[in-house]
Amino acid sequence: QVQLVESGGGWVQPGGSLRLSCAASGADFSIFAMAWYRQGPGKQRELVATTSGDSADYGDSVKGRFTISRDNAKNMVYLQMTSLNPEDTAVFSCNARLWRFAKLYAYWGQGAQVTVSS
Repeated sequence: QVQLVESGGGWVQPGGSLRLSCAASGADFSIFAMAWYRQGPGKQRELVATTSGDSADYGDSVKGRFTISRDNAKNMVYLQMTSLNPEDTAVFSCNARLWRFAKLYAYWGQGAQVTVSS
């Protein structure tokens, strides 16, 4: 059974940092593209960061502040967040996706709340 479990969320003051972790199990996630999405209050879900192979890409609102990384040996994906501001308050979700034989396999974690406030 494929599972993604996020951890590391919480409350942080503006300007602070947090690191989210996503533990993946049930598959060889080294072949998956991994991503972090977020959904703030009253907002649509948006892509925060994605990584596939050696490449990474970021949403415009987090470029230069957030860094996505992965440890394939441990089936872990991380999101290091710095210079956080209240607009970053959201539920952050880990996503894994793989196209194989013209079929998309996509999995989601349950989400981790990040609250940025003073």
